[in-house]
Amino acid sequence: MSNFDQFQFDFYQSNYTIDDQEEGYNSYGSNENLCGSRKSQAGEQPPASAFAPPEMLLSSQSYTGQILQPTYSPDTLSHLSYADGFDEEPPLLEELGINFEHIWQKTLTVLNPMKPADGSIMNETDLTGPMVFCLALGATLLLAGKVHFGYVYGMSAIGCLAMHALLNLMSVPGVSHGCVASVLGYCLLPMVILSSSAVVFSLQGILGTLLALFIIGWCSLSASKIFTSALGMEGQQLLIAYPCALLYGLFALLTVF
Repeated sequence: MSNFDQFQFDFYQSNYTIDDQEEGYNSYGSNENLCGSRKSQAGEQPPASAFAPPEMLLSSQSYTGQILQPTYSPDTLSHLSYADGFDEEPPLLEELGINFEHIWQKTLTVLNPMKPADGSIMNETDLTGPMVFCLALGATLLLAGKVHFGYVYGMSAIGCLAMHALLNLMSVPGVSHGCVASVLGYCLLPMVILSSSAVVFSLQGILGTLLALFIIGWCSLSASKIFTSALGMEGQQLLIAYPCALLYGLFALLTVF
């Protein structure tokens, strides 16, 4: 029994006293004081706005719009507005390089071989008139029962390359491919008149031959006049007219035969 009593005494024996409880309470209070001091230090820290740049604060304070709807100042609207309005934009034909006044002046220059040519206008690479005249020549030949669209375009391309090489050898400033194609295309207008005549009557005769020779001289004279005025080649018109006559003679052969 004595051993059993000693076991019970040892089992229920505890070192926990009231002093330990008070010490635990005091430590819990100190922890609370530590948390309170941390909270007070956090409350005493300066606000985050003290480290933010003044531009951000100004923008946040001056915002008066709604969510997902930013506000626009007059300066912002001035930057977002177009520099030029629709009224100040150039016309579409001018942007494409189509000037009907220049086309009409070039056409009148070709129709009147004795009229002096304006070199500044004739030096432009305008291909609107030449394309129209080439199509007109092919269409009138088609009305006469001759399908020669491929020949017209092929001879035009080869003739432009040959004349470009020849004019660059003869002139000091030189000339571009576009200028050569433009001049030769505009001077094709009298050939359209000849092909239109082939629709009405046959050109395989003396009258047709004389008319074809007259049209060839007309085209070559107009082209040589324009080239001499545009390139400043005074006194060399006959030298330029000869290769032009050979080129337009090929178109005359297509028209007559």
